[in-house]
Amino acid sequence: MAVKLRLRREGTVKRPHYRIVAADSRSPRDGRFIEVLGQYHPLEDPSRIEVDNERALHWLRNGAQPTEPVEKLLRITGVWEEFKPGDTPKRDRSGEQKERLSKKAKAKAAEAGGDQ
Repeated sequence: MAVKLRLRREGTVKRPHYRIVAADSRSPRDGRFIEVLGQYHPLEDPSRIEVDNERALHWLRNGAQPTEPVEKLLRITGVWEEFKPGDTPKRDRSGEQKERLSKKAKAKAAEAGGDQ
């Protein structure tokens, strides 16, 4: 049985909140699950994330695969760093975007300087 850590949608129409659950990968999104690991409330300001760190680590260490949104939530709460110390995202866009903007700014400055 392949276990996934994923989000289970709850709440009403246009007012979602999610539970972070360990579930069999074959079960439907809002269907059967094994254990509730936490909650995620995206509409609150700031959004609220509650995770049972001990149980999440247990599932990760026993081979459960998190979905991308759950992995991001685990990174925010610090569980992922405890599971894989030093693991950075495949693509860190924080500095890359600034560098790209500076190249554009340099190109514009070169064009403006060449026209004068």
